[in-house]
Amino acid sequence: MKKDVYILGIESSCDDTGVAVVKNGREVLSNVVASQIDIHKLYGGVVPEIASRNHVMNIDGALAEALEKANITLDDIDAIAVTYGAGLLGALIVGVNFAKALAYATGKPLVAVNHIEGHVCANYIAYKELEPPFLCLIVSGGHTALVEQTDYIHKRLVGTTTDDAIGEAFDKVARECGLEYPGGPNIQKQAAMGEANIHFVTKPHEKHTNFNFSYSGLKTAVINYLHNAEQRGETVIIPDVCASFQKEAVEQVVTKTIDACKMLGYDKIVLAGGVSANLALRETMKREAEKIGADVFCPHISLCTDNAAMIASRGYFNFVNNHMIVDPKHLEPKSTLPL
Repeated sequence: MKKDVYILGIESSCDDTGVAVVKNGREVLSNVVASQIDIHKLYGGVVPEIASRNHVMNIDGALAEALEKANITLDDIDAIAVTYGAGLLGALIVGVNFAKALAYATGKPLVAVNHIEGHVCANYIAYKELEPPFLCLIVSGGHTALVEQTDYIHKRLVGTTTDDAIGEAFDKVARECGLEYPGGPNIQKQAAMGEANIHFVTKPHEKHTNFNFSYSGLKTAVINYLHNAEQRGETVIIPDVCASFQKEAVEQVVTKTIDACKMLGYDKIVLAGGVSANLALRETMKREAEKIGADVFCPHISLCTDNAAMIASRGYFNFVNNHMIVDPKHLEPKSTLPL
C-alpha cells in the first residue's frame, strides 16, 4: 500500500503563476512562482489582461520546473489541485483549464481549491505540529475575516469586512502616498523610518460589539489628510503617514482577533493571507496574544503571498477527505467564492 500522497498544486488567481509538489499536505518538494511584479509595477497595479497572457506563457515552464525540482514525474502524482476561485476570472481560466487538461491526459483526480482556504493551509506547511481547531485571521487584498477552523475541511465565519479589506486599504493609501506597487511592503518600509504621530480615526472598531472589520473610514481619513495638506501647501512626511496608518490598521485586526479569541476560548491564533507578511501585524499580534496565553502561527513570508504549495496542501486535505474532487468537465472558475 502506498503510504505517501503527492499533490500537484496549480495557482493562477492573480499575477503569480505557481506550480508546486507537496507530499502529505505538509512537505514541500518544489514551489515554483513566476512573478509578474516588475511588469505590473509599470501600471501601478495588476492589469488583468496582461496577467492572463503572462500566465499562458509561464505555466508550461513552471510545471516542468516544479516536477524537476521535486525529482518526480506526473506518474508519481496522486491528484492535481487547482485554484478555481476567488480571483481574476481571466487569470483563473488559465490555471483551471491547464489543470483540467492535465487531469484528462493523465487520468489523475482533479481537486478544486478555494484560494483563501489555501492561504490557511500555508500554516500546515510551516508548522508540522499545527492541527485544528484554531481561530484564523485572514488578511489579504480582497478579504479581512475571522474564522473558526473546526477541522481540516470545515470552518465557521466569525467576522468579515463590511467595506474595504485591509489589503485594499494598504494599496490605496500607498498609491496616494506616491509609493510603487505592491503597496503593502512599501508602506512597511516607509513606516520603519517614521513615527506614528498622526491620529486618523479614533478607534472605530471599539464602537461595534461584533467582530466585523471596516477600513473604508481609515483609508478615506488618510486620503483627506494628504489632500488637505496639499491644498494648504504643507509638507507631508510620508514615513509618518505610513507609520500612523499602519499602526491603526494593525490595531483594528489585532484587537478584534484577541477579543474573539478570549470570547470563543481559543489558545491558537493563525494568520493567513498576503497581509500576514506585515511585520508590525506579526509582532503586535504575538505581543497581545502572549498576554492571554495564546500562541500565534504565521507562515514564512514566502508562503504568505500567492503560491501553489498552499494550494497543494489544501488539495491534499480535500483529497484524503473525499472533498471537492470534481469532474474536469464541470469545473468552472469563479471570480468570487463565499468564505
